[in-house]
Order: sequence, then C-alpha cells, then structure tokens
Amino acid sequence: MRFGIASFVTDESMRPELLAQAVEERGFDSLFFPEHSHIPANRASPYPGGGDLPRDYYRSYDPFIALAVAAQATRTLLLGTGICALVQRDPIHTAKQVATLDRLSGGRFLFGVGAGWNREEMAQHGTDPVTRMALLRERVLAMKRLWGSEIADFHGDHVRIEPSYQWPKPLQRPHPPVLVGGMGPTVLDRVLEYGDGWLPNTIGQDDAPLATAIAELTRRAADSGRGRISVTVLGAPADRSRLDSYAEMGVERCVFVTRARPDPEVLHRLDELASVVDGLGGGQHGDPHGDGQQRKDDG
Repeated sequence: MRFGIASFVTDESMRPELLAQAVEERGFDSLFFPEHSHIPANRASPYPGGGDLPRDYYRSYDPFIALAVAAQATRTLLLGTGICALVQRDPIHTAKQVATLDRLSGGRFLFGVGAGWNREEMAQHGTDPVTRMALLRERVLAMKRLWGSEIADFHGDHVRIEPSYQWPKPLQRPHPPVLVGGMGPTVLDRVLEYGDGWLPNTIGQDDAPLATAIAELTRRAADSGRGRISVTVLGAPADRSRLDSYAEMGVERCVFVTRARPDPEVLHRLDELASVVDGLGGGQHGDPHGDGQQRKDDG
C-alpha cells in the first residue's frame, strides 16, 4: 500500500513547490490538491465536514497551476487533483490542461474528478445540480475522446464537440488515470463505466461501508472483464490498525488530508504522518507509477 498527502495550498500557506519537495523527501508517493473556483457569499449548501467552512476553501490556488509548480520542484512524486470539479469546467480546455501537465511532469498526473457539493458554486458556472452526474460523465468521456483520437468528436446531451484536432496528447497512454471521487449510492457505476480507479473520501466515515463497497467493486469489475480497479482513500486516518485494515480491504493508496498552515506546522505534521506509516511497507515508493498506466512519448 502506498501513501500520499492531500492539502489545500493558498496564498497564506506553504508554497506548493516547497510542500511538494517536503512530501517527496518524506517518502510519500503522491500529492493531491483540491479545487474550488470561488465560494458564493450566499450559500445554503452545508459544508460536508460540518460547522463553518474552513478559510482554506476561500483562498485555494488553481490546482493545475499549483501542480505544475510542484512538478518542477520534484522528480518522482505523483501529482493529482483531489478532486477537479469538472462539472464547473470547460472539457476542451481542461483536456488540454491535463495533457499539458501530464507531459511536462513526465507522466506523473492523477486525474481525480467529481461533481462537488457546493450547489451555489456550480450553479454560477451554469451547471444544474440536478443533472451534474450526467454532465460529469459526458465531460470525462469527451475528454477521453480528445486524448485518444487524432480527430475527435463527441455528441451527447450535455457536451457536443464537432470533429477537432487537439494536442498535446498525454504522456501516459491512453491517458492519465481517472480517479472517480464520491461515496454515494451510484458511485461504483461511474467508476466502472469511465474510471480507472475509485477515490472515496472517508473523513468521518465508518470502515464497514468502505469494505463492503470495495468487495462489490472487485466483484463487479471481475464480472465485467475490467480486472482490478485501484482504490485510493482520500482522508485516511493516521491510525496504524485502521491502515492495516484498509490494506486487507484491498486499498492501494491512503491519502492523509492536511490543512493549510504555516510552514513549520506543516513540516511537523508531515513528520508525524511519516512516522505513522514507517514500517507499514508503503512509505517509500519503489514504483512511483504504480497505477497501471503506460508512459511513453508517442510524439
């Protein structure tokens, strides 16, 4: 099992390249940045974590730019969105951003996607919260078409792309791993249809539903001929016994969530987390690209 870090990076926090270097130096295999384009001042959507919305959400950097900065400062660290709010993004531009970041990072990008929770935020992007799951599906499928075809087109209910060229293509072939976020009742359907992995957020969640869902995912993947589908747990607890149980469930990566804090506090927390995973066999990443993707430069 491998271990990663997820953190907001903001104009008040540790710089993304310094955070990435610190994460890589401590043997973690991956770093994930979340995304919020903005936070509407008049919001009825409750914060899923309970209580007031943390300040980090208001001030986060654009994840693709922050990850590009992190890529320049590291050699092997995998770099992911956790998650990219794709229902709030143009799929054509986002496909180019993903491919560009994947090539410039040397094939180190993990594309975590989701529909999000802030209905006011997505509505201001013109997205109907009621149809956001259908929109997410079509945008992922359309982006895959752009990455995989010399001349790509897509005709859905929500996304229409006439025959078009787009380069660069991602370095990872056929594309960076698409990790589908969510813990809802239909999330496994989405993972099986267009995901390469599942990215459940387990903060505040019991372990039993996760174990049941992973067993179902494994069974359905085998029945459909998909083979093994990776599971990356976002919000893993810093508890060795629970981490051992995650390994028994078949979790491939546990990602610890840290808050945006001044540099000394962040470094101290990273040291604490590194000590938790020390001896569990996953702190160092002998294969930093262990997501079943082929990395090649096909020009």
